[in-house]
Amino acid sequence: MSATYLAAGGLIAFIAGYLLYSEFIARRVFRLDPGYRTPAHRLQDGIDYVPTNRFVLWGHHFTSVAGAAPIIGPAVAIIWGWGPAFAWVIVGTIFFAGVHDLGAIWTSVRHDARSIGSFTGDLVGKRAQNLLMIVIFLLLLMVNAVFAVAIAKSFINTPSSVLPAWSAIVVALILGQLIYRYRAGLLWPSLGGLAALYFFLYLGPAFPVSLPDHVLGLVPNAQWIIIMFAYAAIASMLPVWMLLQPRDYINGLQLFIGLGILYLSVFISNPEIVVPAFNQDPPEGTPPIFPLLFVTIACGAISGFHSLVGSGTTSKQINCETDARLVGYGGSVGEGLLALATIVVVTSGYTSLDEWKTVYTRFGDGGITAFVNGGAAIVSSGIGLSREFSATLLAVMAILFAGTTMDTGVRLQRYIVQEWGQDYGIPVLTNHVVATFIAVGTCMILAFGAGGSSGTGGMTIWPLFGTTNQLLAGLCLLVISLYLLKLGRPFWFTLLPMTFLLMTTILALFQQLGSLINEAKWVLVVMDTLILGAAIMIALEAIGAFLRKYRKAGSESEAKS
Repeated sequence: MSATYLAAGGLIAFIAGYLLYSEFIARRVFRLDPGYRTPAHRLQDGIDYVPTNRFVLWGHHFTSVAGAAPIIGPAVAIIWGWGPAFAWVIVGTIFFAGVHDLGAIWTSVRHDARSIGSFTGDLVGKRAQNLLMIVIFLLLLMVNAVFAVAIAKSFINTPSSVLPAWSAIVVALILGQLIYRYRAGLLWPSLGGLAALYFFLYLGPAFPVSLPDHVLGLVPNAQWIIIMFAYAAIASMLPVWMLLQPRDYINGLQLFIGLGILYLSVFISNPEIVVPAFNQDPPEGTPPIFPLLFVTIACGAISGFHSLVGSGTTSKQINCETDARLVGYGGSVGEGLLALATIVVVTSGYTSLDEWKTVYTRFGDGGITAFVNGGAAIVSSGIGLSREFSATLLAVMAILFAGTTMDTGVRLQRYIVQEWGQDYGIPVLTNHVVATFIAVGTCMILAFGAGGSSGTGGMTIWPLFGTTNQLLAGLCLLVISLYLLKLGRPFWFTLLPMTFLLMTTILALFQQLGSLINEAKWVLVVMDTLILGAAIMIALEAIGAFLRKYRKAGSESEAKS
């Protein structure tokens, strides 16, 4: 089968989903109000609350939520065949992720742009809020610690990506000054920024950067991790318009151009898919497809991390409530496009099924390396770029996605610490510097405490990410459904996806718990049990609140009639 059919079918589905379903959800379910005064205006402080052009904010949201996960998840899930992965990415993006992201932003905007964990207390109760905030903090800890490892490995494996990746920071700082301080508009700064980024991308292969083998007893991997956390700490304390926002925006433009190059190369080269739609002979040890598919592919279908970004940074920058459709639903479609591209290149970027099997020898193989290698082969044969430059282009894409997610993740962790300070009356925790130090400090403790001098400790608890992430997505949809019910609006469009997610994720948690016990991974057993217990308690409290409000709404309706 030609990969062109797969790419074209997915693109058509995403376009239809945005034009039709997102319009219906925005108008009939959330009823976005262009006249509503958003927190970006009411609480404007020039640091976190900043009214932002919707296209700039789309770039921020898209690149923040995408990360490396929509590459890693689909590239791993291909072990079951391309059919299930393709179906879940398409259905998940259109009917799950878009509604989830748009709903998280809208609900947060209506609650002073507070995080999903914070306003859960208003809708469900204080106990549910406390439990959810702990789950959220753990999820952010996983994301930040592991993405630091992913970026470090990418820098080591592709030294030509270091110069263009870091040059994006300088370009973003200049862009922020031009747009906000000098009011230069978007067009010319955007074109100039893109030109600068591609200039450094061109220079990358000529000036590869590698760190020394040992510095104070630390290997290059650990050195890069320390550098990344130091950068993320500084970035999280700067005003959002100075670095985070323009960096995400210009990266979003570059990444969409990269996706365009990738899709164009597929249509020109017309490669054949060498992987079966349903793999009847997966490697020994591959877990059953249900329910693991739905937690292996999170970002790219639906991801609870998106609700943290949507209710953490994005909602504080919404200029007009109707912008949430482009930013939230459109950001999910952008991530779906990346996941679809991953499926295409890791199934057709190899010359034969036998060659593909040499890469996929066990469950968990693939990831960014398979994406870069498969994509480079397609780009090289499609539009004639050199294999080395194509690999650099795709490696930089993956690094920029992961880097912008890490930037936002550390800022979100800082928000969580500050919200704890406000909720429990601990003023010192509300300080930007103190909260950032705690956020980065916990990540570093995990990285080096559990991983030794290599700094890879985040990988220790990474097996819990997929289930924890999807659990959060289900709980977020439950909270959104509760708010819709409170306002007397249709809630089935969030409640049905929530039911599916919670059922599959809790089942996956139980299945994962059994595997961890068999493998005697007792630290993960304890964490899995705690997360599972917290999730069940939060879900029960939220469902109880939902049923009480549902019965109350029904009684009021009968009384009126």
